[in-house]
Amino acid sequence: MRVLIIEDEIPSQINLKRALSKIAPDLTVVGCIGSVAKAVAWFEANPKGADLVFMDVQLSDGLCFDIFKQTNVCGRVVITTAYDSYALDAFKVHSVDYLLKPLDSDELRCAVEHCRSLGVGPKATFDYSKLAEMFPPAPRSQYKDRFVVKMGDKIILIKTSDISFFYSENKTSHIVTTEGREYVIDDSLDMVENKINPEEFFRIGRSFIVALGSIQLVSKHFGSRLKVQLKGNKRDDLFVSRSRTNEFLDWLGGE
Repeated sequence: MRVLIIEDEIPSQINLKRALSKIAPDLTVVGCIGSVAKAVAWFEANPKGADLVFMDVQLSDGLCFDIFKQTNVCGRVVITTAYDSYALDAFKVHSVDYLLKPLDSDELRCAVEHCRSLGVGPKATFDYSKLAEMFPPAPRSQYKDRFVVKMGDKIILIKTSDISFFYSENKTSHIVTTEGREYVIDDSLDMVENKINPEEFFRIGRSFIVALGSIQLVSKHFGSRLKVQLKGNKRDDLFVSRSRTNEFLDWLGGE
């Protein structure tokens, strides 16, 4: 059986893949997708779909029900959700298969076996738009609260609150944590700057973004430049660009 996972949280993707490999080793995960847009693109490129599709309700750019409005979803769908009993009642009324998060291995096994017994099916005939009306999008912070770092076959989650600064060197971006650990990330500093809270982080120059909570000392340097010293870090090349000095001082002072 071919399985598609539509889930925007990477740890949840990993946990589901791991659980499936234990209860049904013959399953093949053909993809892990985190957004409505990418899911629609996948089904457009793969019209035969998958035998079994696990969908989280809340994705990075909308509700999973939006996928059904934009393309044909071929395969048996199981909704995964952390919503409350009201939502579960809605699923029951519409005869939608669902699993409640955190996923239980026995319930997951039952869902897989149920899919096997039904065989591969086309898009369900009931109206997903009616369900969509019952699930307003959950409020999301516009800023990242964590970064995902890949190291070999490992995936590491770094809370934004644990980051001391970002820097770029030789066209590669890095995260340095408050504990002094350093990781390479895929995003450029321009991309990072757009994802983090400007009240908590400041780009002091082309190559550095520093966290307010990590600043230990700011001192005047040669040529009226400002030098930044961070807690627990001995770097001596953290300077505020002259063009950003006034903005930086205003940022330090807050409102």
